[in-house]
Amino acid sequence: MAWLLVIVAGLLETGFAVCLKLSHGFTRLWPTVAFCIFALGSFGLLTLALRRLDVGPAYAVWTGIGAAGTAIYGMVFLGDLVSTLKIVSISFVIIGVVGLQLSGSAH
Repeated sequence: MAWLLVIVAGLLETGFAVCLKLSHGFTRLWPTVAFCIFALGSFGLLTLALRRLDVGPAYAVWTGIGAAGTAIYGMVFLGDLVSTLKIVSISFVIIGVVGLQLSGSAH
């Protein structure tokens, strides 16, 4: 259950990163509001997960999901540059996230 919280928190991290860009420096109201909601949800779920998980693997999975998710979202929906190296690098991040999740750091 704790790992599920980390995964959802990582997805919410993707949401707050995208909303941060869409807020244009907190000058647009609704993306700014969405950023705050996603950020609070992400940090809140990560906090709950850390009650049962080691901080290192949990934090690495959280940031890995957020980084990979944000990069993929940017390429698919925001017109970010797509390159073979970027796709391979994101794949390595995802492989690392899965490996850390499977490391079984629950107490």
